[in-house]
Amino acid sequence: MRIDIITLFPEMCKALMDESIIGRARKKGYMQMCFHQLRDYALDKHQRVDDCPFGGGQGMLLKPEPFSLAINTLSEHLGKKPHIIYMSPKGSVLNQEKAKELAKKENILILCGHYEGIDERIIDKYVDEEISVGDFVLTGGEMPAMILADAVSRMVKGVLAEEACFSDESHFSGLLEHPQYTRPAVFEGMPVPEVLTSGDHKKVEIWKHKEALLRTAKHRPDMLKNAELTEKDLEFLKEQGFSV
Repeated sequence: MRIDIITLFPEMCKALMDESIIGRARKKGYMQMCFHQLRDYALDKHQRVDDCPFGGGQGMLLKPEPFSLAINTLSEHLGKKPHIIYMSPKGSVLNQEKAKELAKKENILILCGHYEGIDERIIDKYVDEEISVGDFVLTGGEMPAMILADAVSRMVKGVLAEEACFSDESHFSGLLEHPQYTRPAVFEGMPVPEVLTSGDHKKVEIWKHKEALLRTAKHRPDMLKNAELTEKDLEFLKEQGFSV
């Protein structure tokens, strides 16, 4: 998989994605991630990429020509148009299902807005979908782009050691993740649940699933509506005082 990001701050994005799990995966060649400076595609010697919006209003708007040239140049290099995403507060909110869907793409291009955003004609002509990371506004699309890139990258084959590293986590299965514990077995008088030190793997798996159900019912009951629950799950939740 290859993810390209067009931004005014490529070094900032690169610094983050050079670290930790994603950085190691890139170095090992499990995936590619490339960062493109939007100013490199400006049409004037001053590399200006913004201008005042028609109709007035506060702030500056990113011009269409640099984005168009960058997108077309990259598409020519790849031999095809990538799946283009614009990070926008008016887009559909990112969730695990969307991350799983995007992880199957061969090429993804993320456009990062800044100031008041980008010229709408770029969205109309090139963008396949707009994605938000929440109902709030940030100063630019770089941090949302990094969130999206991280969420997608970690599901690419080889990035994590085992599929269980992500398939057991919150949201992947439609439930929040069960509580996690490590050594020491007793911390300030609080012991680890006995079942986790029992060595009985079947009991451990049952405990984890029940705890995931309880945690989801307590903290995110809205998620239960879309989770794949068995009759036993529903019966267990009912016994615990939760209705689905």
